[in-house]
Amino acid sequence: MAQPEDLLYSKEHEWVRLDGENATIGITDYAQESLGDIVYVELPKAGTEIEQFFNVGVIESVKAVSDLFTPMSGKVVEINTTLDGDPAAVNREPYGAGWLFKLRLSDPDEAKSLLGPAEYEKITAG
Repeated sequence: MAQPEDLLYSKEHEWVRLDGENATIGITDYAQESLGDIVYVELPKAGTEIEQFFNVGVIESVKAVSDLFTPMSGKVVEINTTLDGDPAAVNREPYGAGWLFKLRLSDPDEAKSLLGPAEYEKITAG
């Protein structure tokens, strides 16, 4: 799957959709495919201040338990509560309904340390 052009990516396979001082965070198609069927997602609580690249949760699949890292710093303003009852939404729509949480960014310049779609494609290619 080609990477959406409107997103930025981390080397830990998270994506970021920027919207002014806010950002939506999720995991990439590559990550969800590597994990297999996702059965549980533990996300940071709304109101939590988180720092770039820190561990902020867990994603469990039938194959593995993986740490979730945040590609940017900020305050969690919303979590995707749909995933409580339907964690497999991450598998079905990693760039849509399977988003994980939203941040009010503390330092929008951190986006400069993330990868563009072509750069991310290179690190996930065979």
